[in-house]
Amino acid sequence: MFFLCRKLSLSRFRHHFPLRLRRFLGENPNPTTHFSTLPDNQTKRPEKSRLDGVEHKTLKVNGINMHVAEKPGSGSGEDPIILFLHGFPELWYTWRHQMVALSSLGYRTIAPDLRGYGDTEAPEKVEDYTYLNVVGDVVALIDAVTGGDKAVFVVGHDWGAMIAWQLCQYRPEKVKALVNMSVLFSPRNPVRVPVPTLRHVFGDDYYVCRFQKAGEIETEFKKLGTENVLKEFLTYKTPGPLNLPKDKYFKRSENAASALPLWLTQEDLDYYVTKYENKGFTGPINYYRNIDRNWELTAPWTGAKIRVPVKFIIGDQDLTYNFPGAKEYINGGGFKRDVPLLDETVVLKGLGHFLHEENPDVINQHIHNFFHKFL
Repeated sequence: MFFLCRKLSLSRFRHHFPLRLRRFLGENPNPTTHFSTLPDNQTKRPEKSRLDGVEHKTLKVNGINMHVAEKPGSGSGEDPIILFLHGFPELWYTWRHQMVALSSLGYRTIAPDLRGYGDTEAPEKVEDYTYLNVVGDVVALIDAVTGGDKAVFVVGHDWGAMIAWQLCQYRPEKVKALVNMSVLFSPRNPVRVPVPTLRHVFGDDYYVCRFQKAGEIETEFKKLGTENVLKEFLTYKTPGPLNLPKDKYFKRSENAASALPLWLTQEDLDYYVTKYENKGFTGPINYYRNIDRNWELTAPWTGAKIRVPVKFIIGDQDLTYNFPGAKEYINGGGFKRDVPLLDETVVLKGLGHFLHEENPDVINQHIHNFFHKFL
């Protein structure tokens, strides 16, 4: 789910959260940080997206069958492509509002179920879910939808944001510009192995640590029920580390009277539940089980930076924004140093982790306003 990784300082490592590894290469003028207050209608349920125009297909990419949802723009064949990368526990469906709105502005919008999710193939081996595997899927998908000779716009959230950082790092020529949400870029620390460090800082109950043993958390999720698990993750809005004490968590979802937030309908939740009951949680959780392997594999990129134009958006109620060190990283120059082409950081007041679903109109406007500069 939501994650924030920062460069781990040897003297202050408790103020960081290393779980991903990435870096960039580039230069840019000083970015600005905007704190935006949402309009009064932010608590109203978003207008139901019309998904009848969304096309579904299965493409063979990087050796796996990938489910891809697409909503064409003008249909001219020259429409700029936006590729959306989801996080945990999400699916292509998390981008439904963006696909509808941005396709109406002339973009060809494409959102896959990532490896192991939804209707995309789920390899059995844990080691088949590394950054290199998943970025390989994304590169192959970009080549498939562009003919192999064009760059695309990319939007990422949560794990999708982390994959997008890696994509920009390995294959910057594939990305025109990037809008990432919720998860900051995290430079690789050459001396601190991520999971043992997280365990030392946050303890054994920290959710990343609880996800490490194959099959264990899946068994617990099965006992809790898929709907309860998804409801808890999708509605989590508590600043601070996410801990999952065995047999003592997800108490809110056990309350039958617990209401869904306005942005998440029962119909939406049912869609997620159906897909996760069919596929299970193992594929998505295998991303977490490769955190240390990713750290080993990405050693050649230690100290690298990004050379892709970036806009970063985060909610001030997001767990990731309230992690120790995150605000200092954004406002103290660290983020700009690691992402030299950072154009702007936008902090949206009142929004949590799933900001693109909580207030899609605002997010859609930010995405279009940024990408329009590069058309």
